[in-house]
Amino acid sequence: MTATRKRIELTEVVMRDGLQIEPAIVPTDTKVALIDQLSEQGYARIEVSSFVSASAVPALADAAEVFARIRRRPGTVYSALVMTPRGAARALAAQADELSLVVSASEAHNRANAGRDIDTSFDGFAEIALLARDTPATLCGAIAMSFGCPLEGDIPFERVLGLVGRYANLGVRSVSLADTTGMGYPTQIAALCEAALRRFPDVRIGLHLHDTRGLGLANVHAALGVGIERFDASLGGLGGCPFAPGASGNICTEDLVHMLELMGYDTGVDLDTLIALRPALENAVGHALHGHVGRAGPCHRLARA
Repeated sequence: MTATRKRIELTEVVMRDGLQIEPAIVPTDTKVALIDQLSEQGYARIEVSSFVSASAVPALADAAEVFARIRRRPGTVYSALVMTPRGAARALAAQADELSLVVSASEAHNRANAGRDIDTSFDGFAEIALLARDTPATLCGAIAMSFGCPLEGDIPFERVLGLVGRYANLGVRSVSLADTTGMGYPTQIAALCEAALRRFPDVRIGLHLHDTRGLGLANVHAALGVGIERFDASLGGLGGCPFAPGASGNICTEDLVHMLELMGYDTGVDLDTLIALRPALENAVGHALHGHVGRAGPCHRLARA
């Protein structure tokens, strides 16, 4: 009898985090086609776009149209990043399944990214919670700069845990800790994740990791060891925060799926089909993608004699 493999939930963020920093604006038709192809892969959730100021993030100004045109696969959650009640109202009108709220553990970065301090961000989140209360949409939270900030340096664990608590007080039951500029390292990742899991047993803790300094998959491995089962990743390793100095790509979805499969986990995502999507994405952004498995091929693919 074959043992059941533990399921790891993956959120594909290439269409939001991946595209927001790209200099070329991808046409709406191309975005819709890519999301429809990603939907066929079996992701737990796909971050479709963000409802923020078009002047701040012009690459995602077509969020409402994209949501209106995509084919939604039953079982996949289609998420939208929002930062203000106005953005949340637009996302709800577009029938986003989930509203992703983002605050930074760094006051300096929160002001750069959101244009307000942390307390004001949470005032807005309280309004968003009221807007979403009588709708089918759920809320999830993210904490940027959880593992260090290039503007402020080290971030105390207690500050991050306090922000998880503030989300929980709003009724948010899913929170991702984000290593926005890839400053985290395995022992630090494990320690903060373990502390969050212990203090908030009713909150699903996930990770949003960047590979800026080459530690992305090592950090995933450390998080798995303490019980984290939910990760964000980006096809081709695209992404980065436009308002964080030195930010670069997310962990690469193909590399992550490959590693998890080799370790005996189930992601629900077909790796070979995922790799086959790379050329379309490269054509859309106009440059080569990142990642190792997409270039070298997975371990199960034998060389031809």
